[in-house]
Amino acid sequence: MDDVDRKILAELQQDGRLTVTELAGRVRLSVSPCHRRLRELERSGAISGYRAVVDPAAVGLSFEALVFVSMRQEDRDTVADFERALAEIPHVLDAQRLFGEPDYLLRVATADLAAFQRLYDERLATLPGVQRLTSTLVMKHVVRDRPLPA
Repeated sequence: MDDVDRKILAELQQDGRLTVTELAGRVRLSVSPCHRRLRELERSGAISGYRAVVDPAAVGLSFEALVFVSMRQEDRDTVADFERALAEIPHVLDAQRLFGEPDYLLRVATADLAAFQRLYDERLATLPGVQRLTSTLVMKHVVRDRPLPA
């Protein structure tokens, strides 16, 4: 990866809908070399996809919480079962496994506090291996969906 590839990535992180012609102009390449580099970045996995960034409030998901999960046991089967079940819950937007305590950090979005309580009680608390859940509410986003540094 060289500086031109980094410029391509930076431009696409700002606007993933750029045409190859527009992208080529911004990184000062002709269209064919820019297209080849773009395809190679996709093939190598540096670009893993393209998506729309949706405002959660616009689709009725204005309540957001961070949920810390401590596991009762962390054997391979329990962890796999937990992660598989977690992946099936659409309101879990992000999930990271952590070193230390707690074991996981989840970011969830729901319509309101009542919907969060139902999700917490009916889905999250019943996940395999969960010992304790602790949550905190998001007041506001200070930095959100920042592009990776070049």
